[in-house]
Amino acid sequence: MSAPAVPVRPATAETDPIDVLLAEGRERHHAGALTASAAFGRRALLKIKHDPKQLVDATAIPILLTVLFTYLFGGAISGSTSEYLKALLPGVLGMSISIVTMYGGARLAQDMQTGAFDRFRGLPVWRGAFVFGGLLSDAGRYLFASTIVVGLGLLMGYRPDGGVVGVLAAVCLVIAFGVALSLVWSMLALVVRDPAVVLSIANAVLMPLSFASNIFVTPTTMPGWLQAFVDVNPLSHLATAARDLMNDTGDAGGAVLWSLAATALIVLVCAPVTLRLYSKQG
Repeated sequence: MSAPAVPVRPATAETDPIDVLLAEGRERHHAGALTASAAFGRRALLKIKHDPKQLVDATAIPILLTVLFTYLFGGAISGSTSEYLKALLPGVLGMSISIVTMYGGARLAQDMQTGAFDRFRGLPVWRGAFVFGGLLSDAGRYLFASTIVVGLGLLMGYRPDGGVVGVLAAVCLVIAFGVALSLVWSMLALVVRDPAVVLSIANAVLMPLSFASNIFVTPTTMPGWLQAFVDVNPLSHLATAARDLMNDTGDAGGAVLWSLAATALIVLVCAPVTLRLYSKQG
C-alpha cells in the first residue's frame, strides 16, 4: 500500500521591503540640507573605525608635543615647566588641530577613488551636503583633540586664568579655524584626487607654519627675516589669541579679531570654489 501524497505548497518569492514601501503609495520627501549633511557627517565618523589613524593622530600628536616640549625645554626656556606650560598649551592646541585637518581632504580624495563619491552625487539631496557633512565630522574630531589637550594640561598642572569661559572661547576659535583649513584640503582633494598627494602637500604647508611660529618660543631671538614670517603666520596669531583667552591677559582683542578675520576669509574664498569643483566632478 503506497503512502499518501504530501501536498506541496507553491513556492512564493520573498517580498522585498523596498517594494512593500513603494506599493503603499506613500508620498516621498527628499532629505533637507541639514538632514543630509548630518547623515554624511555620521558616515564620516563611522569610517574612523576603518581608518583609526585619524583618531590616533588626534590623540598622539597633542600628547607628544605637550609632554616632550614641556619637560625637555620648559625649564630652559621659561625657568619652570609650569610657566612654560602657560605659553605652550594654547599654542599646541591650535597646532594639533591644524595638523589633523589634512585627514578630511584625504578622506574626500579616497571616496573619489573608490567610487562612493559618484554614487553620493547621484542622490536627490543638496549637492553640498557631502562636503558639509564631512566638515561636521571634522569638527567632532577637533573637539575630541581639544579635550585631550586641555585635559592633559590640567593633569600636568596647568590652571587657566581665563577660567572655563576663556578655555571654551579658545577651543571654539581653534575649531572654527580648523574647519576653515579643512575646506582648503577639501578643495585640494577635488583637484588632485589622490589621498597621498593631499597629505604630502598638507604636510609641506603645515610643518613650516607650525614650527616657524611663536608656538614653542618667542620670536625675539630669531633672524629678522624669520621674525617677519612669524609675524604674518596665521598659526602664530591663532596661538596668541588662544593664550590671551585661556590666560586672561587682557590683550585678546587684536589677536582674536585677526584669527576670526583669517577664518572668515578662508571660508569666503574656499567654500564657493569647493562647491563649484564638486558640482563639476564627473
